[in-house]
Amino acid sequence: MNSQSISGALLRDLFLGGAANLEKHKAYIDSLNVFPVPDGDTGTNMSMTMQGAIKDLRAMPDTVTVGEVMDAVSKGALRNARGNSGVILSQLFRGYQQVCKGKEELSVSLFADALESGTNKAYNAVLRPKEGTILTVSRVISQTMLQHIQKNADLSIDDFMDEMLRIGQQALDDTPNLLPVLKEAGVVDSGGYGLLTVYRGFKAVLDGEDIPEMEEEEPVKEESKEDEGANLDHFSTEDIKFGYCTEFFIVRLVEGFSEADLDRLRDHLTRVGDSVVVAAGDDFVKVHVHSNCPGKILQFAMRFGELDKLKIENMREQNRQLLETKKRNEKEYGIIAVSAGEGIDEIFRNFSVNQIISGGQTMNPSIDTIVNAVGHCNARNVFVLPNNSNIILAAQQAKNLCSCNVIVLPTKTIPQGIAAAMAFNPDLPVEENDANMNDAVREIVSGAVTYAIRETHFNGIDIKEGDIIGMMDNDIASVTESVDETVKDLVSKMIEKRDIEDPIVNLYFGDMVEEDEANALAEQMQDQFEDAEFIVAKGGQPLYYYYLSVE
Repeated sequence: MNSQSISGALLRDLFLGGAANLEKHKAYIDSLNVFPVPDGDTGTNMSMTMQGAIKDLRAMPDTVTVGEVMDAVSKGALRNARGNSGVILSQLFRGYQQVCKGKEELSVSLFADALESGTNKAYNAVLRPKEGTILTVSRVISQTMLQHIQKNADLSIDDFMDEMLRIGQQALDDTPNLLPVLKEAGVVDSGGYGLLTVYRGFKAVLDGEDIPEMEEEEPVKEESKEDEGANLDHFSTEDIKFGYCTEFFIVRLVEGFSEADLDRLRDHLTRVGDSVVVAAGDDFVKVHVHSNCPGKILQFAMRFGELDKLKIENMREQNRQLLETKKRNEKEYGIIAVSAGEGIDEIFRNFSVNQIISGGQTMNPSIDTIVNAVGHCNARNVFVLPNNSNIILAAQQAKNLCSCNVIVLPTKTIPQGIAAAMAFNPDLPVEENDANMNDAVREIVSGAVTYAIRETHFNGIDIKEGDIIGMMDNDIASVTESVDETVKDLVSKMIEKRDIEDPIVNLYFGDMVEEDEANALAEQMQDQFEDAEFIVAKGGQPLYYYYLSVE
């Protein structure tokens, strides 16, 4: 649609679509949670909040106004908000409602103002806002869209929403850079993901489409559906400073209740707990706090009105139960591989690797990242494939920090890691698997083809910037000015080194190579090496034109 405004009926349908999309993806959003305390789940909490927000929308007629829709959404969301993420989402909607109050339609400029109002309301509801969260995603969207409207006054609703989603995705992708715990866990912020899920549902309705499938990157690129989510190996009930999650409404507020009273309540909660969210509606206040004295909190809150819909949860007991469940679901084996490229990731998954750590030559993962991946495996025995000589030491150090049996195989290349994974047999004991996987590593010759970034002199070879370099088992073996010529020369030397009949040559092409190019090169080499079998597969790795192996 090319309209510059949204009717009340269409806005109603947008929220219904947003809620449906959030419900559809809530399980994945739940899996993005990284904090060890099982204080609810982001996807579930946000979805239940949305379900409350739309509760009264289905019965609204097509003559409904934008203001009436937002009144219902705001009130329903706040009353049904669950957890921090749910309350923040409700405050976003409350900010929208304040801008849309009394409005018949939602224009593009009013939409931008609503986004800004919602962001401000959400930030004000959280005592100590953290960047790298749903708040950041909302702020970046609202600030950018206000600027965009000023430069593009004739923007249609469709174009506005497309730009919102593009900016929102960029902000979401940046959240791990703002919040270290996200980066260590290998995930984006779950609340921000949930907010974009709602907006994608909006766009699907605008486009007249079914609710779209979203591309879902696994946390730490984990494959197992049985994983419990966060790595709890390092946490115990002693790590939980405040043991009780307390939520309630203050209704029938005392006469003269003001912003000053709201600040007084918030300040008191901050002194006795954390994770404080205090959100005010027209005639009630929603409170969420973690503390060790829920009774005193309730007693203090009664100064401001009556209490309703109380919920107090023992987070220490929740943590104990989650750890017990994790122990019951513990598997015999897990395999972790450091990988680079979607194609390489998929190859590892096909050979029983259930945890992928993105890394490699320019992205060496930290010890904590490896420890977290071990925890995600939830297995008694975990094989780690570092696949890079610069990662082996970190993997060995990580082993000392894990409670399960961790076996670090000294794989120095991606092809060695693939060979080791192929040799794994879940029906064999640990010691036999260890021996077989190490044998597989020793029995292949690895290669890689990349380019020189500077001039140098190595083993009697002058290398110029931009030359194509062939590495064999991490040593420079070939240098030419052509990718194809380097590959051919390198394969010849690898076959000679392996010195077996009917060798198998694997070519994993990177993101700088087209599949047709790789297949054509393999055909040329097949003519040259008639006894060899050439297998071409997509690696998708950066920086390297090809990974190769001869076995």
